Amino acid sequence: MELSEAVPAAAARAEIAYAETHLPGVVFMMAVIPDEDPSLESAIHIHRHDERVTPYEITRWFMEQVAEQVERCRLAFEQGAPEAVE
Repeated sequence: MELSEAVPAAAARAEIAYAETHLPGVVFMMAVIPDEDPSLESAIHIHRHDERVTPYEITRWFMEQVAEQVERCRLAFEQGAPEAVE
């Protein structure tokens, strides 16, 4: 799972119906969740080359998403269906 800062979409996309106005930018936080072996620990990688601040609520939301994905992976593994993981 990745967390990136949103960047404005190209102006050419403005003419496309329902096009997103912002797209994912450079990834600065990534969660690696082993979905084939629940005995392995998940890990968070933070990629920052500057002193930008990530608001607590955003970090908390991301970590909640990670926790839910970890739980889904472990549950799927226990049920013998790792391919069922999103």
